[in-house]
Formats: sequence, C-alpha cells, structure tokens
Amino acid sequence: MVKLEKKLGPGDLPPDFELPDDSGHKISLASFAGRILVLYFYPKDDTSGCTKEAIDFNGLRGQFNKAGAAILGVSPDSSASHTKFKAKHKLDLALGADETKATLEAYGVWVEKSMYGRKYMGVERTTFLIGKDGRIAAVWNKVKVPAHAETVLAVVKAL
Repeated sequence: MVKLEKKLGPGDLPPDFELPDDSGHKISLASFAGRILVLYFYPKDDTSGCTKEAIDFNGLRGQFNKAGAAILGVSPDSSASHTKFKAKHKLDLALGADETKATLEAYGVWVEKSMYGRKYMGVERTTFLIGKDGRIAAVWNKVKVPAHAETVLAVVKAL
C-alpha cells in the first residue's frame, strides 16, 4: 500500500484492499463493486465504544441492506478476535482484520494519538461511505459513537 499524502475525501477513489474477514476468507474493496459500502474503522474489538458502534450498525443492517448498502468494520484485531467479538455480541456484519495495518495506513486512520500525555499509534475512528460508482461519497473523521450509525444511514438513504 502507498503512504497517504493527503486526507481522503468525497470524490476520491478509495485505496483497494484485501483483508481476511472474521471467518478467515479474503474480503476486498472489489467484493463490494456496484454497491454502496459503509467502511468503518475502529480501534479494538470488545471495548466499550467499539462494541456500541458495532451493535448500532448491526441493529440497522436491515435498513442499510434495503438502501443497497453493505457494512464492513475494520480494525487491527485478528480474525479470531473478530469471531469471538461477533459471537459474544450476536453481530451479523462483516469485520476485516488488518493486523499489518497496511489498509489503516492507506486510508489515513492509523495515526499518532495521545492519552494522559503519552503518545502512541492507534486507529482514529473514521467512517467512509463509498458510492456505487466506487468513489468516496462522504467521510466522518474522529467519530463520536452516539447516533453515528443513524447519521450514516440517513446519508445512505439520500444517495
């Protein structure tokens, strides 16, 4: 993957990727060709914010499907971690495992963060909405979880 020179935005072509999903099968951007894709990046399975976000998207997946949109969550966790996470919370959405962080870097969401004065690298919670034309239709950076899935759904319905 190529190092990102600028933040990705509406109208840009998203970087291609191929990742193992929660069942160990390969999933790629091309897997969603011709469909709307909600591609959300999150820091870690089974943490409070990430669990709430996944449950919110999962709860609305029927409405997303009806609107012609697929949902894919991506984190640096392993496929095995994703499998446990999905089973524990009864999730029925695809999760991609980016243990190498190549896709996270390509999308510009693997960033330096700071907590209590300590700097570290981590995932900036971000959602990309990719249209049927394969271009980015919308981006939500530094996502706050409450009502986020509903906001994304409203934009999907407007496409």
